[in-house]
Amino acid sequence: MASHESGNGDDRRPLRVGISGLGTVGAALIRILTEDGEAIARKLGRRVVVTAVSARSRSRDRGVDISGFTWFDDPVALAKSEDIDLYVELIGGEDGPALASVTAALERGTSVVTANKALLARHGTALAGLAEKCHVQLGFEAAVAGGIPVIKTLREGLGSAAITRVYGIMNGTCNYILTRMGNEGIGFEECLRDAQDLGYAESDPTFDIEGFDTAHKLAILASLCFETEIAADQVMVEGISRITQADIKVAADLGYKIKLLGMARKVEDGIEQRVHPTLVRKSSAIAGVDGVLNAVALETNHVQELLLAGPGAGGEATAASVLSDILDFARGGHVPPLGVPVAELDPCQRAPMRIHEGGYYIRLNAKDVPGALAAIATRMGEGNISLESVIQRPDLRASEPGVPEENSRTVVLITHETLESAVRDALERIARDGFIVGQPQLIRIEEF
Repeated sequence: MASHESGNGDDRRPLRVGISGLGTVGAALIRILTEDGEAIARKLGRRVVVTAVSARSRSRDRGVDISGFTWFDDPVALAKSEDIDLYVELIGGEDGPALASVTAALERGTSVVTANKALLARHGTALAGLAEKCHVQLGFEAAVAGGIPVIKTLREGLGSAAITRVYGIMNGTCNYILTRMGNEGIGFEECLRDAQDLGYAESDPTFDIEGFDTAHKLAILASLCFETEIAADQVMVEGISRITQADIKVAADLGYKIKLLGMARKVEDGIEQRVHPTLVRKSSAIAGVDGVLNAVALETNHVQELLLAGPGAGGEATAASVLSDILDFARGGHVPPLGVPVAELDPCQRAPMRIHEGGYYIRLNAKDVPGALAAIATRMGEGNISLESVIQRPDLRASEPGVPEENSRTVVLITHETLESAVRDALERIARDGFIVGQPQLIRIEEF
């Protein structure tokens, strides 16, 4: 097996980098390494040079000159090349050429840097184990929160501090949409179209707006925080597609903003991992993170809260995080990819979400018939759910498809802290009573 652990202080040879995937991030990385090459060399005592690349199209104009690099049609062949010391995977996707090429590089003894959250969410534990077995590095700073150095902070920057909770805004598309809805009073669909026109959202935005992108990132963070195997399939996920102006208005009137948060914490019976819209106080630090910015908050037994915020996407920001991993390798740093050896990771035991405690925002479309509100309040009382307020205003219309507006009225209930299982059971009984139309909107309230 070849080994390319060449990042020691006495090695003055250029570090030869091979890059697969020449999209926005790959092109930005080449640009940075070209423009800042002399400054990087002064800091490291050696040059970092791109020697080979691979992508789907050789002729596409990417705004950077790739004519001086060896071209590989097959990223796996590039990953196996003897002419690189470090393989950078920017292809994307959880399987296919991304997985094949990263596996090939690690098995050959070549360290890897990747920005691929989907790959890590699905195969991260196995790939980390392979990197350890082959005595090479696996860097993935760019896979979570773009330009924010949260991975390095978790792996190296907290000393002996134990993480008690991690939460944050990890998807710029959703944060942009919710910010626009709150600031300008426009609907979800219009905000989504604008996000697509500006390049913040894909033509098929499902992965972002339904929370799956955030779930992948959260699963990686939870592994680093709680020394467990990565388990993206154990994240409870709700997206933002059902958020309406009624929700935005009531939240604002009560002193809250709505954010899509990913949150994980260790509880008595496992790891609770959840992604969902959340009401957060306008005065909280996380509420001030707007637009396409991301933020990750870490609560530890030594520091009450550490908030890392910055650009969560974009070519330059993500490329800067990729470069950070490249420079760590060049300096000779070596830590286990997931913070501790894979053999010491615990299986991720999913904590049941129904025991989560907190306050809740509930939006219902109640039938406009006598006794409807009284019946709803009665069911809440039977579940020992204390209501802080009941809000019914003409401007709070949240229409249900196929239901004439004159046949229902939108009602918002705000509860005091209670069990989620109690709220869901009460809503099931209310639905069976036949006094509401459509699906209730349930948004958790978090106090940070």
